[in-house]
Amino acid sequence: MPYIPRNRAVCFSLAGLALCASMNAGAQQFPSRNMLAVVPYAPGGSIDVMTRTVMARLSETLGRTILVDNRPGASGMIGTEQITKADPDGHILLGHTSSYTGTAAIRAKLPFDPARAIVPVAGIGKSSLVLVVHPSLPVKTVREFVELAKKNPGKLNYGSSGIGGNNHFSGALFDLAAGTKMIHIPYKGISLAMTAVASGEVEVVIASSAAVNPQLRAGRVRALGMSGSKPSPLLPGLPSIAQSGVPGYEYELWWAIFAPTGIPADRLNFLNATINKLLVGPELKKFLEQESAEAWVATPQQLANLLPTEIDRYRKVAKAAGIPMQ
Repeated sequence: MPYIPRNRAVCFSLAGLALCASMNAGAQQFPSRNMLAVVPYAPGGSIDVMTRTVMARLSETLGRTILVDNRPGASGMIGTEQITKADPDGHILLGHTSSYTGTAAIRAKLPFDPARAIVPVAGIGKSSLVLVVHPSLPVKTVREFVELAKKNPGKLNYGSSGIGGNNHFSGALFDLAAGTKMIHIPYKGISLAMTAVASGEVEVVIASSAAVNPQLRAGRVRALGMSGSKPSPLLPGLPSIAQSGVPGYEYELWWAIFAPTGIPADRLNFLNATINKLLVGPELKKFLEQESAEAWVATPQQLANLLPTEIDRYRKVAKAAGIPMQ
C-alpha cells in the first residue's frame, strides 16, 4: 500500500476537508500582494514623512511594494472614512497622528465610528510639546508664567494651528490644569502660529519640538517646559510642565499605523512585531531623533484602547473649555 502523507490522509474525511482548507489558507504567505498605506493629510507634514519612512523600511523587509497615497480633506476624516470601507485583510494601512483624536472629539456627526472603525497596528513615535513664550514676557519658568496669567485673565493669547488641533487642545488643557484663562488664536498652520509668537503677535504657543526649534535656536522665543510627564532627552535641561508649576499636566503627540477594523489577529500581530523591530533599528532610531521624536514600541494589546480613551478625554476637555462642536 503506498505511503499517504498524514495531512493528505486527514483530508480524505469530510471533517478533514474543512481542516485542509483552513491549513491551506493559513499557509498562504502574507502579504500576498503589494500594499497601500493611506495618509489622510497633505504631503509634507510630520505624519506623511513618518509614514513614508516607516513604509519604505517595511517594504524592504517584506519584499513587497507599499504605495503611500495622500488623501487629504476635512482634517483627516475623508481619507480615514475611505479606509474604514476597505477590505480589512492587512494589505491596506493608514498613517495617523494624535490630531485625529482631537478632531474626532469635536465632530458632531461622522459617517463612521472614529473610535472603533479603525484599529492600531503599531506605534511609530511620540514627542512632547514645548511651551514657548515671546522673550518680552517677564517670565523664565512655568511657575512664573502661571502667576502672570492668573494676574491677567483673558489678556494673554496662545496661538495654534487651528480649532481642534493639538496646539488648541494642549492650550485648553493647560488652562484647565493651571487655573488660568488665556485667549485662543487659531492660525492656518503651526508655522504661522510660531511666526506670531516670535513677532509678539501672541504671547505663547505650545507646539512640537520640530515646530519650535527654528525660532528657539534663533532666540526669537523662550522655552519654559515640556508637555510630557517627564523631561525629554530631545531638549536636555528643560523641565516638564507638570514638574515645574502645573501638577498633572500631560500632553503628547503620537504617530501610528492603523488598519480597518476586522484585520485578522495573526496579520495584526505580524505587522506589529515587524514594525516594532524596525523602530529599534539604527536607521529608524536616527530618523526619529532627527524628527524630534522617540520610538513608540507597543503591542496591539497596549494600543487597543488608544482611540476610545483619547477621544473621550478630548470630548471632556472640549466641553470644559467651551470648544465648539464642528
